[in-house]
Amino acid sequence: MASGLTKPDLIIFDCDGVLVDSEVLSCTALSEALSQCGIEITADDALDLFVGRSMAAVLQHYRGEERLRPESFAAALKSRVFQRFRQSLRPISDVDAVVSGLKTPFCVASSSDLDRVLLSLELTGLAAHSGDRLYTSQMVPRGKPAPDLFLHAAARMQAAPSRTLVIEDSISGVMAAKAAGMAVWGFVGGSHYRCRDGRTMLFDAGADRVFDRMTDFWKDR
Repeated sequence: MASGLTKPDLIIFDCDGVLVDSEVLSCTALSEALSQCGIEITADDALDLFVGRSMAAVLQHYRGEERLRPESFAAALKSRVFQRFRQSLRPISDVDAVVSGLKTPFCVASSSDLDRVLLSLELTGLAAHSGDRLYTSQMVPRGKPAPDLFLHAAARMQAAPSRTLVIEDSISGVMAAKAAGMAVWGFVGGSHYRCRDGRTMLFDAGADRVFDRMTDFWKDR
């Protein structure tokens, strides 16, 4: 599928960093939760390692770390993330206008757990747009960068992968979309890209196009 395609049969939006500006909040919470386990990592390092990745990926990364007990850590991290979201989470600028004006069927596919996605969309006023068209890494054997989640979402939405467009902010998400045989546009308008060359990162990962403002969603396509 060419990057200039303007009429896909399905659009799949990632949630964190695409619909809601959550990546800095969640990686700060992750840094704090790891610190409570005696594992020091900065929020910036957490962004580099885990943006677009699931809780399972975090636990896999620290699988040999005896100080981190998976069940208690997951609960503590979720509590921190939810607290920060309730205090500070905002939608990506102008995303409401984009999704509310879409004529193409769309859904959300996220590495985050379903309860976190539901909270994110509710807090930012976006829940009504997606309805129950929400798919998460909990529903598939492998998370991003494997293609499983996007293939699952396309199958549930009855769309061919080759006619599907994915909107992603992470390297792992771009790689997953390409592995699924889908077109993918990288979005770098989230606050986590203010001090990073996200455009180069996502192009290098295989993005067909990269943009930084939702008002440019269909621009020059």
